[in-house]
Amino acid sequence: MTEEAAKDLITQVDGWNLITEDGPMKLSRSWKVKSFTKGLELFKLVADVAEAEDHHPDLHLVGWNNVTIEIWTHSVVGCLIMFHKDQVPHYGIAMRTFEVILFEGGLTENDFILAAKINAIDLHHLLRRKVAK
Repeated sequence: MTEEAAKDLITQVDGWNLITEDGPMKLSRSWKVKSFTKGLELFKLVADVAEAEDHHPDLHLVGWNNVTIEIWTHSVVGCLIMFHKDQVPHYGIAMRTFEVILFEGGLTENDFILAAKINAIDLHHLLRRKVAK
């Protein structure tokens, strides 16, 4: 999937962010939970949906209440070809060179479907309430 297509689809999954740096494109979302055990409960609810979809996100519990989920498809293989026009010093000759970058992982529509299904899980009893300012 192209970054442009991913940017179009990300608007359909509230709360999720598109990560495009340092590796393959991913979807990411974070929550603050009430406690460490509530974070584990959140993981169990997400795991049930992920198992049903046969699509398994990366689950992170950092500290005692910071949960982040990253979704991406490991089996996506891509190739990026970058063309360069270089001048050869002292000869005034323009050369075209190219660079090929192979990568594993990326996004498919199934990643956005899983994000939408995770959004449909009732998590309110696990999450910290926002403090009114």
